[in-house]
Amino acid sequence: MSGRFSEKDVQEEQMHFSNVVTAFQQYAQYSLAANNRRRKDMYTLSQADRALLDAIGYKKKLQEVDTAILANADFLNRIVADPEIFGHDLSAGEYSAEDDPNEDSSRHQKSWNSLDPPSRGDDNPCSHGHSHYGHTHSHGHNLQTSDPRRPHGQGKYKPTDFDMDKLRSTLKQFVRDWSEDGKSERDLCYEPMKRALEEHFEGQERGKLRVLVPGAGLGRLAYDVATLGFSCQGNEFSHYMLLSSHLILNKTDSIGEHTIYPYIHSFSNIPSKAAMLRPVKIPDVRPSDIPPGTDFSLVAGDFEEIYGDDVADESESHAGRWDAVLTCFFIDTAKNAVNYLRIIHRILAPGGVWINLGPLLWHFENNDTGDPSIELDLEEVRELARKIGFQLSDERTIETSYTSNDQSMLGYIYKAAFWKATKAS
Repeated sequence: MSGRFSEKDVQEEQMHFSNVVTAFQQYAQYSLAANNRRRKDMYTLSQADRALLDAIGYKKKLQEVDTAILANADFLNRIVADPEIFGHDLSAGEYSAEDDPNEDSSRHQKSWNSLDPPSRGDDNPCSHGHSHYGHTHSHGHNLQTSDPRRPHGQGKYKPTDFDMDKLRSTLKQFVRDWSEDGKSERDLCYEPMKRALEEHFEGQERGKLRVLVPGAGLGRLAYDVATLGFSCQGNEFSHYMLLSSHLILNKTDSIGEHTIYPYIHSFSNIPSKAAMLRPVKIPDVRPSDIPPGTDFSLVAGDFEEIYGDDVADESESHAGRWDAVLTCFFIDTAKNAVNYLRIIHRILAPGGVWINLGPLLWHFENNDTGDPSIELDLEEVRELARKIGFQLSDERTIETSYTSNDQSMLGYIYKAAFWKATKAS
């Protein structure tokens, strides 16, 4: 933890990390209770109505959802089976881990993906996910911001609806980043970015080119860039993402090793039971197959705090040290887009390239936390980039969904802005 943070900051960070771990552990209890509500509602109906529902298989479907919830819970418990690797003292947060009978503590852990200890994680309940859970069209964090703290010694943390929404979003993020089911959506976003990166550095030795991926989420884009031979570092803020990516990148040995059920949490706009209960196997690649000697790391913490600060030691400065920055569904996480773009420009080497794809669904718009929020339109963002010192090219619109259920009766399409911006001054 940086010296910038007080002892109170450190304690709050440890407590929040413990709360996130508890949320993972309490997923089954919370989700089973939500499903049991449906049973209670069914028994408010007349006997004739209940008989009709039973005849069409509704009661059996609820039982199958319970089974899927328990399968998800087993997977989520694997993610937090050994949270101490992140450097937090969980005893300070009333953490009480239950042994996971499916977790073999002697498993070989790969070391090629370096995870720095989290710094200021997702201590603010806002994070980088683009959630469409339920009927809301939001990032899943700009309206509901409850993230209660409990004083030490006042019992185990009780996860909130917000915490559980984050877990549901995390399961869908696994589909997008690490499954065959998510390939078509993933390719719409990642493939144009990777092609632009390869074309910009055509003929150059990739291993000597440093690429940064802020808002890396579960790490697939950064992983893909590393498999292309570039030296790549992902940066992520959310503990949900960091814990989950660690399981995939460091503790998963085979393709399809895990099975999840990401679409069981809402019964709305579902065409069939099969569509809702369909299993998704992850990952679709074996993470350990990354080329030998590849420089690939994931750094935890806030983008502005890590890459934006000037430091006394020139050797630790990020200024001019990166050849490329790839931002996918990221720049609208800014409170102040001016600072995001200024940091990207400052850390790029002369002639370096910033490749962007995403919407402008400003995360802090209308927040109730008192955070400032500068909300620019697309023309303003582009003009701002030029004034800061970028030359924009290959500007176009790419239509894409984000963590969508392709079998749902409802879907959202982003008209995402794509561009390549070269550092000109």
